[in-house]
Parts: sequence; structure tokens; C-alpha cells
Amino acid sequence: MMPAEVTIVRLRQRAARHALTCASALLLWLVPGVVSAQGTADPNPGRLTFTGGVDAPSVYVFRGILQETDPKITLWPYGDIGMVLASGDGAIKSVNVNVGVWNSLQTGSSGSDGFTEHAHYEEDFYSTLSFGLAKGLTAGLTYTAYTSPNQMFNTVKEVGVKVAQASRINPYGLVALEVGEYGADGGQHKGTYLELGAAPTLPVGRMTLGVPVKIGMSLGNYYELDGADHAFGYLDIGGLLTIPLSGATSSFGAWNIHGGVDLLMFGDTTKAFNAGDSRKVIGLVGIGVTY
Repeated sequence: MMPAEVTIVRLRQRAARHALTCASALLLWLVPGVVSAQGTADPNPGRLTFTGGVDAPSVYVFRGILQETDPKITLWPYGDIGMVLASGDGAIKSVNVNVGVWNSLQTGSSGSDGFTEHAHYEEDFYSTLSFGLAKGLTAGLTYTAYTSPNQMFNTVKEVGVKVAQASRINPYGLVALEVGEYGADGGQHKGTYLELGAAPTLPVGRMTLGVPVKIGMSLGNYYELDGADHAFGYLDIGGLLTIPLSGATSSFGAWNIHGGVDLLMFGDTTKAFNAGDSRKVIGLVGIGVTY
């Protein structure tokens, strides 16, 4: 989100918790087979899908902006519930809604070892309406509120439009518009962000190797530095290996462990936010589940 040095008042995160509570309650109504499905080929034949997990990165960098100058232990627990509203064979193949929560718990300088002494650095709530189209295309509209329970940055509100295609290289494009009072770069103006990327994957035995590549740019005031906006934010080239856990695909969902490395190269603004470093290598390990 924002540099850890930006100070700040925060909205309480009850909306995110309430969203998951309501979605969990809907599970019993929308997925009548959730209990009786145990022991069948498809443990979740209903209209809801849950995706969750916990990741542990070496350092937290948001869209090229360093979030912690002295990182220690960082954990990213997250959960997402998706619901199919409609499906068919027309121009729109499906209509889906997702709600989710993403958190960053940190013991370094932006967390429990910082001036707030609280590890809960960030809690994000989002909701997405997406449409499945022909040729593997998906178009989605997402609202996100980036919040900081330990008051390390101001709440940033954002509306994003993303178009992606499911294929061998999985290309996508994202345009995100800041609609709240504050921006992610801590500058004077709210900004508009552009991200273009792809995530080609290939099987390696039972495992899957992904090679995600993305570039983040400012379409206006997203990467401000000393009153000037810089178009190029960062380039991210990564590698991610996902290993399904043997015997873990059951009535409790499909589990995996994953790990990877990203090389980030920064533009003028993000370089300044990264203490003058023009590049950074980030490692990550995690465990995930889909049900």
C-alpha cells in the first residue's frame, strides 16, 4: 500500500469480518451437498468456491512500493469466497461474485517491532463482479479498501477493471482508479494505475511451474515523487512452483504448498521508496487450499 513512514488514522475493519460471516452463512443455503458430499468425487458440487491460505514473503512490496524498511517475519493469511450467479451458452458464459479478505501480519518495523507495537499492518476487503466470456476471456469489476489496523497508513479505496484470458500464457490487463481521499503513494493526488502481465504455466511432473511477469505503470499521479508523476513504476519477473499435497484432495478441499522468487526492477519513484535500490529479490513460501 503506502510507505510505512506515512502516518495515520484508520477505519475499523468490521466490514471485512462481517462479509466473511455472511458468506459463510450462505454456504449452508447455497451448497446443500457440502456435508453429504464427503466421500464423493466432487466434494463441493454447489455454487460456492472457497480459496484460502497463508503466504510468508521475505519482505512486503506493494506495486513496487516497499512497505517495511526492516522486515522480520511477515505472514499473509487470506480467504476468498466465490459464487456463481448464472451460467449459460450465450455471449456471457457466466456471472460470478467474489468477496474476500487479505491480511499482512508483520513483526518488523511496520508491525510489532515498530512504534505501534501491533503486528496487524494491513487488512484489505474486496468484492468483485466478473463475467465469463467467449475464448476464455473474463472481465471483472473490483472494489477494494486497503486498511491498516495498526494505523501505519491511511485507508486507500480503489475501483479496478481487469480483463484476463485463460490460455497457455494467461495474459491480463488491469486499470485501477483511486476513489478515496488518499493514494497508495502518499502523494498529494489520487492516482490511476495500469498493470499488464502474463502468467504462463507448465507441468513439471505432478507439480506446476508458473513464470509470472508484470509491469506496473502510472496513468496519472500514481507514482508521485516531489510533486512529479513518473510513468514507470516497476517490472516484476518471477517463478512459482506449486506442489499438490498427496492425499489432500478430499472432502476438505485440494491443498498445495508453493514457493517462488521474484525479481523487481524499479522506476524513479519506487526506487526512492526502496531506499535508492534499483532492484530487489523477494522470496515466498506458502500453503493454499481450494474447496
